[in-house]
Amino acid sequence: MSTRYLISNARYLVTVNENNEILENTSLLIEDGKISAINPLKLDLSGLEVIDGSQLLVMPGLVNSHTHLAMTLLRGWAEGVDLQGFLEKVWVAEAAIMDPATCALGAELGAAEALLSGTTTTLDMYFHPESTHAAAAKVGLRHVTGPIFFDKPSIDGLTWDERVTAAHRWPQFLEEVGGPFIPTFLMPHSVYTDSLEHLHEVSSIASELSARIHLHVSETEAENALALELYGRTPTELCLDTGILNSPTTFGHAVHLSQSDIDIAVTKGASVSHCPGSNLKLSSGIADITNYMKQGIVVGLGTDSCSSSNDLNMWAVMRLSANLVSLKHGAQNVDLAHLLRCATVEGAKALGLEDRIGSIEVGKEADLITIDLRALHLTPVHNVLALLFYAVDKSDVKDVWVNGRRVVKNRELINVKSDELRARVNERVHTLH
Repeated sequence: MSTRYLISNARYLVTVNENNEILENTSLLIEDGKISAINPLKLDLSGLEVIDGSQLLVMPGLVNSHTHLAMTLLRGWAEGVDLQGFLEKVWVAEAAIMDPATCALGAELGAAEALLSGTTTTLDMYFHPESTHAAAAKVGLRHVTGPIFFDKPSIDGLTWDERVTAAHRWPQFLEEVGGPFIPTFLMPHSVYTDSLEHLHEVSSIASELSARIHLHVSETEAENALALELYGRTPTELCLDTGILNSPTTFGHAVHLSQSDIDIAVTKGASVSHCPGSNLKLSSGIADITNYMKQGIVVGLGTDSCSSSNDLNMWAVMRLSANLVSLKHGAQNVDLAHLLRCATVEGAKALGLEDRIGSIEVGKEADLITIDLRALHLTPVHNVLALLFYAVDKSDVKDVWVNGRRVVKNRELINVKSDELRARVNERVHTLH
């Protein structure tokens, strides 16, 4: 398999660099896992695969900053319910089938779906992370995950002490699996499933390991009300009190942040993963990301799980995000250039990866996708950003590279046989019915 690629004369090169440049009729060289040149003047042709880019748009791979990949196996399982009803239905199904092997299968399916739709990096929170990470990395995804923390054993059966032991082993495990670089993350589920004492302990482990933290925060008004009832503090304030925010932290959802919460997030450098599809479907509300970003919070975009938003389509998330800004703040205040950054380099920043991925710049790792512009629904092109937000969909993704390795070629996965994967999934989930 070639490790050197030249995308020659790309019709559009959407860089998402500091100036949000969109270049035309531009060539891109990929070598040794990185973007080595833009419009190279001299080329060593040995081992070089040349791809005609004249009908292609090239851009950074999308970053899904909050999801639960293994829950692809529960797509459509909990419908017509709010978050509480969703959790009640899903937790029963999870307890029935989600052992390590099944979590690996779900993560494999989720990684395949993500890559085919142009997502190259996911921040994935789920049980049995050793199994899910190995499976997703095998497919070729840059799969950011980490040990999960619940007070109770939950479906994985782990005691608290076992969770702590797993956390200390995690960096070594990442070295053993290899694959694209990912930062070390710890993932306490939320302030309503982890006691304050345990959150303190997670914060101490994170400091010891120089780890980042990801958890659900203020997804619903009911979550906020419960925290205020039990502790007289908001979930964000509890994260501050327990030391969670002493480590770089990504809030999943963060639909209902107060002004005090926003101030804390800005001061402590916490970021937000905006999941509008899931939030609307579960009646959780609409996060005012325009306000968050205006005040200095880094915002990434996410799908949440396939059992709450039913797919891993980041193009749908991008479109919905833009339309919700228009609804709340007026069409004239929809900044597509910045929202594209939320789906790429700002999402990477929320994960601590902005120096490696998220934009097309020489020296960065080659996490890239191509969009086939020959489709009638992408014709003509008057405005490239409008095309990306309001016309492009997952089926338009043609090729995908992660860390310079081609993992999707002409809309086909390279590391996984789709028919065989489909058969394994259907065989496993039939016991639920």
